[in-house]
Amino acid sequence: MADRPVIGIFGAGKVGTALARLLVDAGYEVALSGSPRQTALDLLVSVVAPGARVRTPEELVREADVVVVAVPFGKAASVPWDAFDGKVVVDATNYWPPVDGHIAEIDADERTTSEVHAALNPDARVVKSLNHLGYHDMEDDPMPAGSPLRRALAVVGDDAEARATVARIIDDLGFDPVDGGALANGRALEPGHPAFGRELSAAELERLLAAERAVAA
Repeated sequence: MADRPVIGIFGAGKVGTALARLLVDAGYEVALSGSPRQTALDLLVSVVAPGARVRTPEELVREADVVVVAVPFGKAASVPWDAFDGKVVVDATNYWPPVDGHIAEIDADERTTSEVHAALNPDARVVKSLNHLGYHDMEDDPMPAGSPLRRALAVVGDDAEARATVARIIDDLGFDPVDGGALANGRALEPGHPAFGRELSAAELERLLAAERAVAA
């Protein structure tokens, strides 16, 4: 993988386009794929995420080194998980019943939502991150490395090298990455759990994740 991997984003909504703008500004090549029902996607991306390229799902998978899934949770299964063999895949989705409604099989599943998604393709290198801040925070909160008020973002996943890859991207975007370990630890990042939506320093986020692991043990 190159020093600056090509990033492919599934989802051209507010999260996907905000992330694309940040990545382009940080010097990354970015490809976006939106809903086939979304008309004039090329025009939309040229306005809201200039510099990003619009690609079909097949082209995006072929070109991207890192894939970000930034679609609504209920549409996550429509993403081509079977094509993600060997790819670093960032699951930025959130299951949020006030928005998604209650999904009985998810409510009954003891796994984290990212573990559920990872099971769709065991050969994908799934990392949970970029889900526990709002799209507006993505653009408002970045700070240079070393800034005392720099916000932290967690990175969890079962593949240590994949976590490190995503951590470098997060640092380039202007946030302090915190390695949260295994994918199961992503529970703390989900809506209704301690890290979701909170502005935390790296030290604060590390303590919170450690406390969550202790409770779950």
